[in-house]
Amino acid sequence: MVPVLGCVVWRRNQYSPRSGVLRLAGGLPGRKQSQSPRSPTCVPPMRRGLAELIRGLAQLFLPNSCLVCDAPEGDRTDFRHGLCSECLRAVSHDPHSACPRCAATIGPHTDTKDGCAACRSVSLGFTSAMRLGPYAGRLRDAVLRMKSAHGEGLAEMMGRMLAEATATRLRSEGVEVVVPVPLHWRRWWERGYNQSASVAREVAAHLGVAFAPRLLRRVRYSPQHLQPSATARRENVKDAFRARRHASLRGRTVLLVDDVMTTGSTVGEAARSLRDAGAAKVVVAVLAR
Repeated sequence: MVPVLGCVVWRRNQYSPRSGVLRLAGGLPGRKQSQSPRSPTCVPPMRRGLAELIRGLAQLFLPNSCLVCDAPEGDRTDFRHGLCSECLRAVSHDPHSACPRCAATIGPHTDTKDGCAACRSVSLGFTSAMRLGPYAGRLRDAVLRMKSAHGEGLAEMMGRMLAEATATRLRSEGVEVVVPVPLHWRRWWERGYNQSASVAREVAAHLGVAFAPRLLRRVRYSPQHLQPSATARRENVKDAFRARRHASLRGRTVLLVDDVMTTGSTVGEAARSLRDAGAAKVVVAVLAR
């Protein structure tokens, strides 16, 4: 991000909405194309301009500051990925074992052959899940910052970290298409962008597979999860997602990406919609669980 003659220019990564994404045409990986102005992952010019101005001003007053804790770079030489060394260690290292089926924190000696105690008897809608870490500490701070209009740069960086941490396992799963959990248009308009799409785009770029940000849409607005039970949360998102008409995923392995997974209700319902569109297998990757 650089000030030029009183204006602020934001240097975006090559896999930004403006540079185009790999899309699906009829469910198959397509060529690189420019985003349509009506794409739900594109921000209205005025809102995007305001967000970029805020980012530019922040960079002027807090140059090279950590995207999570705002600590200045100073004389440190290990300032990577836009994070200070402390935040980088905190968000990139998962201190706990995680269930390979639902990504919940488990004990080091837990038998996970059929999942863990939390998911073993539950129909999830997806076959496996992975995470960057638990929803706590600096990782929680990063996720919360991503949910604001000026958090897109941080979301892209966290997507690269998620990709680096999960690439080996994702390739072993045979992932062919990456789909983000969509926002309802009302929430997207309030926020200005979909943080899950920014994360997913970086994962797809790292894996070298198709990115389909518009294949799945959210057709019903549901309030944030304030329900007291997992059953109530499942009801809250029931029938909230639908695959685009003519989207064909027959026989394909789809990676569904979200920022946070709490009970798995949201990604589970989204995964069922993808399977209804023909996906043979849906795996889930989230930043925090």
